[in-house]
Amino acid sequence: MNRDDALLSFERHATSKLRTSDDLLSIATLGFRGEALPSIASIARVEMLTRAADEASGTLIEIAGGKLLRCEDAGLAEGTALAVRDLFYNTPARRKFLRSETVELSHVTSMVTHYALAHPEKHFELRTAKQSLLLAPPVSQAAQRIFQIFGQQMLEELLPLAAERILERAGLPEPPPWKREPEYRAPSPGALRIGGFISRPELQKLNRNSIYCFVNRRLVRDRILLHAVAEAYRNILPAACYPVALLFLDLPPQEVDVNVHPAKTEVRFRQPALVHDLVRDSIRNKLNAARPAAGFLRALASQPSATPALVPARDPSTSPAGPLAAHSPSPLPAELPPESESPEAGESAPFGLTAPAPAPAALPLPFAAAADAGPQAVFSAAAGDGEGGEADLRGLASLRPLGQLRDSFILAVNDEGIWIVDQHVAHERILFERVLRERQVEKIQRQRLLMPMLLELAPAQMVAFAAIARELEANGLEVEPYGPKTIAVKAAPAGLEGRELERMLIEVLEQGNREEQSDNLETARTRIAASIACHSAIKVNTPLAPARMEWLLAELAKTEHPTSCPHGRPIVLRYPWKDIQRAFRRI
Repeated sequence: MNRDDALLSFERHATSKLRTSDDLLSIATLGFRGEALPSIASIARVEMLTRAADEASGTLIEIAGGKLLRCEDAGLAEGTALAVRDLFYNTPARRKFLRSETVELSHVTSMVTHYALAHPEKHFELRTAKQSLLLAPPVSQAAQRIFQIFGQQMLEELLPLAAERILERAGLPEPPPWKREPEYRAPSPGALRIGGFISRPELQKLNRNSIYCFVNRRLVRDRILLHAVAEAYRNILPAACYPVALLFLDLPPQEVDVNVHPAKTEVRFRQPALVHDLVRDSIRNKLNAARPAAGFLRALASQPSATPALVPARDPSTSPAGPLAAHSPSPLPAELPPESESPEAGESAPFGLTAPAPAPAALPLPFAAAADAGPQAVFSAAAGDGEGGEADLRGLASLRPLGQLRDSFILAVNDEGIWIVDQHVAHERILFERVLRERQVEKIQRQRLLMPMLLELAPAQMVAFAAIARELEANGLEVEPYGPKTIAVKAAPAGLEGRELERMLIEVLEQGNREEQSDNLETARTRIAASIACHSAIKVNTPLAPARMEWLLAELAKTEHPTSCPHGRPIVLRYPWKDIQRAFRRI
């Protein structure tokens, strides 16, 4: 900037992006009121060094507590640099509310890491007096930036996601005819684009703190997006587990209102249902197409965790090739809610993206050599096979059963390696999808009982029964009240009888009483289908003939989600040939 612009930038609202009130409806920048720099300069010591490309000399400006101390010419390189020191030095009451240096540094680290991910084309560095926490040179793809910050192991755990929907039918609000100018043209509706990465089903978290959503490159915490991600993984992950997701939504600024929260961490979509459905369907379709297979060794090591980091702490051997391993942010506590010192029990901590801890000893791997070949060479270092290459479940149809392990697990083999299949959850997945298909066309196969089965229920269970009675009927269960606290079961889906029928009904009614269960029809439908499938499936400790095992594997290969049962347990574990050869030191 030249001198006049540099001085003007410290005046309130001088850099505002708003010209008319209509601009509030199409905010396309992170800041728009022009208050950030003046506010910072009023409570800190700020030094600005700037020079425009067409100026012979630059400008040095020094401000302390809102007062101009110095403004003079200086020999500077082209560009602008800002230095902020002694934050809140003139407002001791506000300074008292700052927490420890470690906690405040974690907030800074989280913010820088957030926007380093959102802007891979820009260079980011974060340094302290003792160490360099983050070094991220510009790259051309978001995957390369993830590799820079989190390493190869992180990249192998994620699946790329991309989707787009033209908003022609939805359109944009237009002014009435009497307010249109003569040269008015209808605005282009634009498109909603979704990109990013989602985790494989075996990577699970105990809270939503590892779901990060960016709307027009702004980090937000939106309930609609969080619900869409959870719905996409429903019946794939266990009920109390959540995935890792890094989502980037790009849509016209007129379609989203970012001015609904003081911290700008919440947004309001003009068409929330459209955004929700596209995010949910895009993730679900990606999981269907990828059909990721859990590796045997990885499944042993992976356990659901509540860490706020994007990924579990990586092993030193998987650190990225370069000094980035030494520049990863150090372990810092998660961001605490501003209202209290710690989150209450049962609540998830507020979001904050923190990179995993670096290895105890920095690995002196030459990043510069890879950088000479361009950023693509750096990314290629992260694209290794991992567990014997990119594992998916497309090879299920070629499996040949060898036998059973303790009459509970099917041992099978194909050209990719050895597979272990849980016979109960495999059959459960097959039956679950079959029940949903038959329910959709209303062709559930049912069998009548010789004698009605009478069940006594608690009052709360009777209330739950009244709420889902029609859905039970649609799923092949003929159940009628038989007194104030008793129901009579006259028919049930084929394959469900006796004690398992009773357990299934009690399970469905108990789940309907839980407060965390949603009341929508789709949730009740899948809950009932999952319970019917679970209690009708082949049990463990059940011997199977070879023909039965072949049938089970063939039917599993036809399902949409052969990765896990409706309750989130893995169905198949794969031990690839490369790992077997490594174990026997053949390669």
